[in-house]
Amino acid sequence: MTARKIQTMKPATAAKKLGVYLQATPAEFQDGVVSRDELNALQADPPEWLRDLRRDGPHPRPVVAAKLGVSISGLARAGITEALTTAEIEAIKTENPDWLEHERAIQADLRSQADVRRQAAEQKQQPAD
Repeated sequence: MTARKIQTMKPATAAKKLGVYLQATPAEFQDGVVSRDELNALQADPPEWLRDLRRDGPHPRPVVAAKLGVSISGLARAGITEALTTAEIEAIKTENPDWLEHERAIQADLRSQADVRRQAAEQKQQPAD
């Protein structure tokens, strides 16, 4: 009988799965490897540093995009390429610049197109009466 091999991942992969900006994590997290069990433990009972990062940031671009309701490409078109804090994201929402309204409209259009495609596919699968 062989021993079960422990699955590990690079810190960048673990940070992505946790939804945090790697450069803002503690040095010991950045310098090591993370096992699947350690990742599960971090998700189930996040330490203070992880709760702080999730609450205050800085947040990675996918999280920033989701919080603003735009795509990552939309962030790039607006010139936002770095991680942002929660306060910076809230300031952008409050300011509501033209680019944000435009990118949100693009996202809304894409979602409605996806809804139409999904409904059409569902109707195709239903048997005719």
